[in-house]
Amino acid sequence: MEFFIKEFNQLSLEELYRILQLRSEIFVVEQNCVYQDLDYKDQKSLHVFGVKKDKIIAYTRIFKPGDYFKEASIGRVVVDKKERENQYGHDLIKASIKAVQDKFSTSEITISAQVYLKKFYESHGFHKVGEEYLEDGIPHIEMLRK
Repeated sequence: MEFFIKEFNQLSLEELYRILQLRSEIFVVEQNCVYQDLDYKDQKSLHVFGVKKDKIIAYTRIFKPGDYFKEASIGRVVVDKKERENQYGHDLIKASIKAVQDKFSTSEITISAQVYLKKFYESHGFHKVGEEYLEDGIPHIEMLRK
């Protein structure tokens, strides 16, 4: 898998369509969660995505400090369901952390993580801060990586 980092206006129409399709497939259909994915935050984020055989199969969006949380942040973490057995989520998070460090010159990253993924994020240096809360009907926790 090859990773790319692009600003919103650098995405091709096909890349944007595939990213939105992947996010909808996982966050709306698979997780059975009706929510407004298109939130006008894509325009201010950097888009990190993994391509395998000309198909986008992994994606995050990253924000500089102050644009979402006080620290830099990673969000909309998604891997195509058919590709999860390959552990691409770990590659995606590593690429996203590196992108935050390279693009924003910081290693402090805050995320809003789905609770069931706590151990996954802990394996990448994140730790829980604060209490559990519901976001779009799904239990989340704030996590920080320093």
